[in-house]
Amino acid sequence: MTDKRDGEPVLPFPERYKKNPGLCTSSNDVPKLFQPFKLRSYTLKNRIMVSPMCQYSSKDGFFNDWHLVHLGTFAKGGAAIVCTEATAVSANGRISPYCTGIWKDDHIEPIRRIVKFIHEHKALAAIQLAHAGRKASTSAPFMNKPNTFEVSIEDGGWDDVVGPSDVAYSKRYKKPHELDKEQIKGIIQDFVSATIRADKAGFDIIEIHGAHGYLMSSFLSPKCNFRRDEYGGSFENRIKFPLEVTKAVRDAWPSHKPLIVRISCSDWTSDGWSVDDSVKLAHKLKELGVDVVDCSSGGNTPEQKIVAVPGYQVPFSAKLRREANIPTCAVGMLTQPKQCEEILQKGEADIICLARELLRDPFWPLRAASALGVQVEWVPQYERAKM
Repeated sequence: MTDKRDGEPVLPFPERYKKNPGLCTSSNDVPKLFQPFKLRSYTLKNRIMVSPMCQYSSKDGFFNDWHLVHLGTFAKGGAAIVCTEATAVSANGRISPYCTGIWKDDHIEPIRRIVKFIHEHKALAAIQLAHAGRKASTSAPFMNKPNTFEVSIEDGGWDDVVGPSDVAYSKRYKKPHELDKEQIKGIIQDFVSATIRADKAGFDIIEIHGAHGYLMSSFLSPKCNFRRDEYGGSFENRIKFPLEVTKAVRDAWPSHKPLIVRISCSDWTSDGWSVDDSVKLAHKLKELGVDVVDCSSGGNTPEQKIVAVPGYQVPFSAKLRREANIPTCAVGMLTQPKQCEEILQKGEADIICLARELLRDPFWPLRAASALGVQVEWVPQYERAKM
């Protein structure tokens, strides 16, 4: 049954909602933040992506009701891409005992219901595949003990922490075991297996976590990779493992589905990984079929000197987009609609990744639309609150 408003028939929910893909309902001078963006077979309804944010709320790697509400709220709030937190490809690849994982088939079903909910609310579902490397077996930030981030075996931690070299991030972290070549091959296979499970769970996009001092990132940086074999030393050697992971994931991931790689574009030290290194890496990633580079920074060394101001990582995104000719995500202290629109208008990024601002306001995309003078579709249950 239908009713009429302003002389036009109005379909009841859910038929009316299903017929609208969630794009802008106004067409004149649409701000770039709300213009669609094509990624392989998908069209983003806007340029807003929910950045991966660890929740430290899992048991044995399983997604649960917390994650359903956490991620589902962002889908209702109007983001185009909703990405999970760093999801470990192996049990010892978790940042903490409380992080999510996808290292076994039992993990698939709880994830599938979250993906289904995200899809029902016109968003694309992304999963960040990760291995924490030498920063594994640490506590949740709100559970830290004095002078250490380590989690003991008794408290659910583990001793098989691994890295490119046997050097800890700092005295507050466990000392890792240096990976041998067979173990490296095993981790690449873990990424492949996780990729296949992600497809079975219904995800549209994979983001590989190659940032913040976790395993892939630590192979890249001369500040933490001291190997003397083909995986260490020169730039070409240090990028070998990350490229092998990327190629294996791309080969296992359906060709119509996008692949994003997040990297730390700079170590923020004079003798570490640099933005120029990141440009060279981005060229290689593009050749392997990566669709977007998500441009973050830092995390490889406690010597880093980060000047965190609004938009402080945007220059990295702009440089990679311009010099590697690849789409990029800008991330880091992006909070204002006009700020984000300006980044896109200047050609400094193609997608805006929001994290803490969405924790403060999961409906930021709807507020941003109002601020920029755009009419967008709201979920029918919330239409009475439309701005």
